[in-house]
Amino acid sequence: MARPTSSSPSSSTHLLETNLRESMSPLSVKDLRRVFDNLDKNGNGLLSLEELNGLLGMIGHTQSHEELEASVGKSSLDFDEFLLFYSNISGGGCSSEANSGEDVHLHEAFKVFDLNGDGYITSDELQSVLSRLGMWEDSNCSDCVRMIRAYDTNMDGHLDFEEFKNMMMLTIS
Repeated sequence: MARPTSSSPSSSTHLLETNLRESMSPLSVKDLRRVFDNLDKNGNGLLSLEELNGLLGMIGHTQSHEELEASVGKSSLDFDEFLLFYSNISGGGCSSEANSGEDVHLHEAFKVFDLNGDGYITSDELQSVLSRLGMWEDSNCSDCVRMIRAYDTNMDGHLDFEEFKNMMMLTIS
């Protein structure tokens, strides 16, 4: 995986942050830092392929070690490389694609949260995914219920794909 050329780490991070803001990325760089730090079990500032594959497994994208190494091109990723990797797997740069291309990426993201595959995201599913990503520490689901209610336009207590899509479009704009 090619690294962006830069004179300093901070300008490299700024470039990646700008690219992520312009993409369909539902997670902020701050959120991705928390995910990275949570996955970096030994605290060395690098994600090994095993640590990275753990994340992919949590979101339902299992790959063999060999497949992952072939796609990443190295044995570990620092944070900037992780941002680039995330941008690539989440459809970064898709703002120039047709809406149907955007919908494909949104459907993939929706499936990450729709744990039971019933076509709806419940507050329990939302809390479960956020917890696995290290972005939710509270055992109380009331905030997830409020998050679902905020975008639940038909008031049925969960998000269907269109409600999820509207939420994501409002969040990234």
